[in-house]
Amino acid sequence: MKRSLLSVALLAALSGCSLMPQYQRPETPTAASWPEGEAYVGSASAAQGQQMALDWQAFFRDPTLRQLISVALDNNRDLRIAALNVDAYRALYRVQRADVLPAVSADGSGNRTRTPGDLNQTGGSAISGQYSATLGVSWELDLFGRLGSLREQALQQYFATEAAQRSTQISLIASVANAWLTLQADQALLQVSRDTLKTYEESLSLTQHSFDVGVASALELSQARSAVDTARVGIERYTRQVAQDRNDLGMLLGQNVPVEVPADGRLERDLLATVPVGLPSDLLYKRPDIIQAEYQLRAANANIGAARAAFFPRISLTGAVGTASSELSGLFDGGSSYWNFAPSISVPIFNAGQLRANLDYAEISRNIQVAQYERAIQTAFREVADGLAAQATYVRQVQAQRDLLETSEDYYRLAERRYRTGVDSYLTLLDAQRQLFEVQQQFIGDRLAQMTSEVELFKALGGGWDAQSEPVATGG
Repeated sequence: MKRSLLSVALLAALSGCSLMPQYQRPETPTAASWPEGEAYVGSASAAQGQQMALDWQAFFRDPTLRQLISVALDNNRDLRIAALNVDAYRALYRVQRADVLPAVSADGSGNRTRTPGDLNQTGGSAISGQYSATLGVSWELDLFGRLGSLREQALQQYFATEAAQRSTQISLIASVANAWLTLQADQALLQVSRDTLKTYEESLSLTQHSFDVGVASALELSQARSAVDTARVGIERYTRQVAQDRNDLGMLLGQNVPVEVPADGRLERDLLATVPVGLPSDLLYKRPDIIQAEYQLRAANANIGAARAAFFPRISLTGAVGTASSELSGLFDGGSSYWNFAPSISVPIFNAGQLRANLDYAEISRNIQVAQYERAIQTAFREVADGLAAQATYVRQVQAQRDLLETSEDYYRLAERRYRTGVDSYLTLLDAQRQLFEVQQQFIGDRLAQMTSEVELFKALGGGWDAQSEPVATGG
């Protein structure tokens, strides 16, 4: 009896062993701080001591945009697929976790058989029966941590899909914001084209009158008509783009864009809050895609433990206890009980190098995940650095473009007065009109680029998720 207890204790102790290598987080393959230089002067990276606030409802100040993002979070199919993937991997983890524990089953069976006389030694027919009730137990002893490693791998894969869901959510929020801003910009361009067409038509009317009275030349009249036709082309182009923008936005929302949603093209409003950076570059470890890459690395590390354990014996314990009787009424009578105990062991001897190849594959897969993890960090660092450079330079670029727009407006007003008073030719007025139109378009384009770069910086910093409360995988 003492020997049996000692054997059970020894098996229990061995079941806690694991051949899984100890996880260590790879060294960060990037600099410890954000880049510096002329392109970054005036960016948020110069701020110090700011608390990170990347909640999307606070970052996006436009109520309509916040409403659209909420609709997308409820209806978008990509996000729904990501959520279902989390559920699927959670179920797989539960499956793998169950393999570590004993499996217990209860079974009952019964049958009655009639044997004809010519097959019976007595020469007469006979009816026999057999009934049983059994409680069975089956358990694989995880002596070398194979099942534990597989369970750990499934757990880390589940965590990785959760991080992937959060990454999908952040990408969706940024995509909806960019689609909305693009719609606003194209709506503004459409309005500029309409206003320009109205100006061109008024100029054409005056030029036609001057031509009729012999003041303007046929060339000037042709140039005026050409300007009107050019503006009409622009109107149709931007009308098409506005419609396509609404279709793109509807795809992200998972439904048609609400008809009451305005698209007034007012990009001058302060639609976005300032992204406060001013924090060390290890902030990137809170990005969901980097968290996902690290969980996948941990899963690959756990798989090595399972591949190593496959070289060692596998021991299974199977037993059953129950009752059996030839009559259903006597199934639970005294003396009807029975039991069996059938331990088994499987020792790998020769498999043509399969186990070695599986271990090599597991180790190579781990090395691949290390490289992918490092690449994810490098990509994140570059995205943030690009965003910081864009943040600083777009402020100066948009201001310069605004100054150019004011100058072009003054130039147009002056050219128009000089043409009406006969000081300059229509060619000068036409040049002023075209320059103003181009500068207006460029200003809207620069403003859109500035705002989308702010959205991309928000996304690059892991915005749209509570980065303060998100648990981060740590080494060890």
